[in-house]
Amino acid sequence: MESILSSEISTAVTDFSLLSLFLRADIVVKSVILLLIASSLWSWTIIASKIVILRRMKRLEIEFDEIFWSGNSFDDLYETFNYNQNDPKSKIFCSAMEEWKKSKKSRSQMNSSQINSLKERMNRSMLVTFNKESELIEKNLTFLATAGSTAPFVGLFGTVWGIMNSFQSIAIAKNTNLAVVAPGIAEALFATALGLFVAIPAVVAFNKISSDFSKYFMSLDSFIDQFSTIFFRQLESN
Repeated sequence: MESILSSEISTAVTDFSLLSLFLRADIVVKSVILLLIASSLWSWTIIASKIVILRRMKRLEIEFDEIFWSGNSFDDLYETFNYNQNDPKSKIFCSAMEEWKKSKKSRSQMNSSQINSLKERMNRSMLVTFNKESELIEKNLTFLATAGSTAPFVGLFGTVWGIMNSFQSIAIAKNTNLAVVAPGIAEALFATALGLFVAIPAVVAFNKISSDFSKYFMSLDSFIDQFSTIFFRQLESN
């Protein structure tokens, strides 16, 4: 009977599956593990959503450019894009055109100072829309940077706590046998590995997604300059 019980205890101690490590851990290490798992799930949710958003924006940008550079008048383009504003470029364009339509004077009745005032209002309107759209696109993206920088330290905290438990086990058992300290060390290493598992994808994804978003925002900024230049060139020539 004693041999069977000893065999079961030995099997439990030497079971280093992830579930067993979690179940054997104390409340502090369990809290660290659960926090890291939750951070990992939320990070991957953000990564997936940003990838979907980026692909959709690129597709809509191509569609917008094809229509915008088709040669139609700005009024016709406004009617087209204002009907269904799906992407930041169309919203920026429509915000500028709305400022133009608020002007009750026709193009031929506007003098130089009025044109400059209109240009300032339209540029300000486009900039406000640009800032709103960029904030919406980048929402929750900073969590990836936070997770990437803090997750290793959270895992390290679990590591330190697990090693402390191992030393306590040695002191209580007065035995330096590996079987005494192995569970605590395994829990510590598990917390470290989990911290890296959260941090590495978060950092890589944050850098890649931020770079792609920066390129897209540069495209929006370039469009604002191009549209403003073309619009007021036509306005001044009339």
